[in-house]
Amino acid sequence: MNDASSRSHLVFSIIIESTNVNTGVRTTGKLSFVDLAGSEKSSKTGTDTQGQEEANAINLSLSALGNVISALSENAKFIPYRNHVLTKMMKDSLGGTAKTLMFVNCSPSVYNESETKNSLDYATRVKKIKNSVGKNVESKEAGKYREALNQMDSMIEKMKSMLRQSDKAQELAQYEVELNRPKDEGDRATLDFG
Repeated sequence: MNDASSRSHLVFSIIIESTNVNTGVRTTGKLSFVDLAGSEKSSKTGTDTQGQEEANAINLSLSALGNVISALSENAKFIPYRNHVLTKMMKDSLGGTAKTLMFVNCSPSVYNESETKNSLDYATRVKKIKNSVGKNVESKEAGKYREALNQMDSMIEKMKSMLRQSDKAQELAQYEVELNRPKDEGDRATLDFG
């Protein structure tokens, strides 16, 4: 076992964007390196209470990731990306047009046989993921729409700031509370500044 383990996951992403100056077509690529924490048995690591809590959190995230990988490899209609922060972060690295590879660090020791087998089984599920690998291309027109949406968002934020400084600040605050209320509690709020 690794005594110096950080007991955490690491996600490092590189995003590359290029725009064709002649056509205006924008292409985006993302390369994610993910170092998953190990799932060693607590009895072998001799952890204390805090270490056990960390191990439980790691195992929870690995289980959530395993559920996503299983759903992807079985071509399920619903993929549970939102079940954990780790799977939310890795969504675009696992499904869609992504190419997913997994490297497993295994121990040759018989003492660690069960952990090695579990890691290899995990990697086997990743190998079963079938995606349609392709380019992420944005046309010039789509880029204009994205830019227009960004401008609208900026304008909305400026208008909210102006409302917060006006005599309608309390009504805006009430509207924002109603707007963020879960959908099953009622219909969307309507704002009347009349």
